[in-house]
Amino acid sequence: MMEVFFYTRKKCPLCEEAKLNLQLVSEDIEIKIHEIDIETDDQLIEEYGLMIPVVKCQGNLIQYGQVDYVTLRNRLQEFV
Repeated sequence: MMEVFFYTRKKCPLCEEAKLNLQLVSEDIEIKIHEIDIETDDQLIEEYGLMIPVVKCQGNLIQYGQVDYVTLRNRLQEFV
């Protein structure tokens, strides 16, 4: 099972959309989603604050900001 790290924050409409797309992708590709609220760590806020939502896999940036199903699925498929 592939581990995916999803950096997010509360009250973020783009994050909610990205989460739905991750859930849809998980129906096609076996992934475990680790949801991380960046507001729990100042370093994460500094690193991802302007980019969220951010999706990473195996240390690679998969997609951020506008996270769409097709791009997300295609990029994650590269790691299967």
